[in-house]
Amino acid sequence: MITVVRAGPLTTVQDQGRPSYAHLGVPRSGALDGRALRRANTLVGNPSDAAGLETTLMGCTLRFTRAARVAVTGAVAVVKLDKEPVSGVIEVPAGSVLEVGRATRGVRSYVAVRGGIDVEPVLGSRSTDTLSGLGPPKLADGAELDVAGPCEADLPDLVDDIVIADEVELGVWLGPRDDWFAGNELFENPYQVSPMSNRVGCRLTGEALRRVRRDELPPEGLVLGAVQVPADGQPLIFLADHPTTGGYPVIGVVDDVTPLAQARPGSTVRFRALH
Repeated sequence: MITVVRAGPLTTVQDQGRPSYAHLGVPRSGALDGRALRRANTLVGNPSDAAGLETTLMGCTLRFTRAARVAVTGAVAVVKLDKEPVSGVIEVPAGSVLEVGRATRGVRSYVAVRGGIDVEPVLGSRSTDTLSGLGPPKLADGAELDVAGPCEADLPDLVDDIVIADEVELGVWLGPRDDWFAGNELFENPYQVSPMSNRVGCRLTGEALRRVRRDELPPEGLVLGAVQVPADGQPLIFLADHPTTGGYPVIGVVDDVTPLAQARPGSTVRFRALH
């Protein structure tokens, strides 16, 4: 049993998500930095799809009733066990307190516990979807979490840590509505990550994209990485908890949104065209 002493501003249970339900209006959800969660799971001997915790900026503090093996990956943050700094694979004695501190680089830390966080799966996943409300609620102070028993699995090779950079370059496949906008402005100007970003989408600020068509669109399907352009011309990149339909034109689709999981407000984002 784990007791949440300090939940932080947004700590949720996440695994690798619930694919294949978009036709029912259910997005994939899951860890925004899937590679970081897989690495944490591998370090403690879990299968890659085991559920862990995703923290946001300020980390969390956990008390362990029983001894546990823990790993913390993702954002750069000081991790302490009973107020002493630790790193790597952490053997947590029964009754000890683990603190994941404030992120000094990146945004999201991932906490994996040997056996995985044990909550009731919804549509095959234990992930919290912050938009629809599927899955367990975000963690609150005093919440208690169960840990599943260790399971045997063929584990993949250890996943390399993702380099957390102050500037992110994203590859984009243009379409389906790129002809609604002037020239190649998306690729000509840098953007900054807005503080209004969350698990649903990464809002960008910068030079507004100019529309050359003013038609109204009926709702269209949205996928992970879709770059939607609202009326203010500022691109919005949809992330794990995105809606599955939307009415603003989509200028393109980002091929890999993983770097945005660790992009802090103010970080620079540039786009490059994929062919």
